[in-house]
Amino acid sequence: MNSIEVTSRNTSTKGQVNTLRQKGEVPGVIYGGTIENQKIYLSKKKVKTLIDQENFLSNIISLNLDGKTMNVLPREVAFDPISDDPIHVDFLRIVKGAKIILEIPVKFINNEKCPGIKRGGVLNIVRRKVELKCPTENIPTELVVDLEGLEIGASIKISSINLTENVKPTIQGRDFVIATVAAPTVFKEPEKTADAESTEVTEGAEETEGTEVGTTEQSEDKTTEGDKTDNKSKEGQNKENKNPTEKK
Repeated sequence: MNSIEVTSRNTSTKGQVNTLRQKGEVPGVIYGGTIENQKIYLSKKKVKTLIDQENFLSNIISLNLDGKTMNVLPREVAFDPISDDPIHVDFLRIVKGAKIILEIPVKFINNEKCPGIKRGGVLNIVRRKVELKCPTENIPTELVVDLEGLEIGASIKISSINLTENVKPTIQGRDFVIATVAAPTVFKEPEKTADAESTEVTEGAEETEGTEVGTTEQSEDKTTEGDKTDNKSKEGQNKENKNPTEKK
């Protein structure tokens, strides 16, 4: 559990709050339970360190305030839209007997001992986080899924995860799926069918026939032109034969 030093603040205006931020501090509020809300501030560096940790919003933190310690849960962080620096943080007091709804991350272990994955299967994650209703004093940091011995086609449901006492999923009435071990997907090009091959052959034959027809028509045109030339030469010879007769 992380332990952080925080300081009380008596700011009442936006100007005073902005002054804190300019000094590298992040204002915040502690709320929950029967105690009044407490205004605090803490170092921006410490807040960034907390945010960088895994499961920041579901990890309990111990705050040291005025010589007293209290367990809290980070609930919301506001960020500057330009610099993306944290500018405000809210903490919820951990009160015994109270319950809270949180999204708890799912962790998968023993991937190397999963026969389905070894055979080329794929872990298909349906839910990376599960929403749970749990006591504030008994919040799980993560839900562990053991993949050892799972074959292709196996389905991991919420009932296969061991939840601690008084911790229940908010989804009731059905055993929902967390993940599955799916079969590998291989893309294959479609094979040519007999109909496709016969179509290609027919199209090729049609193109060949069209070429032959064109060649035949051209030869016929050439023959016709040749016949016309022969006729002209014969007419010329007839005229020459007639001219001597006319002179006589």
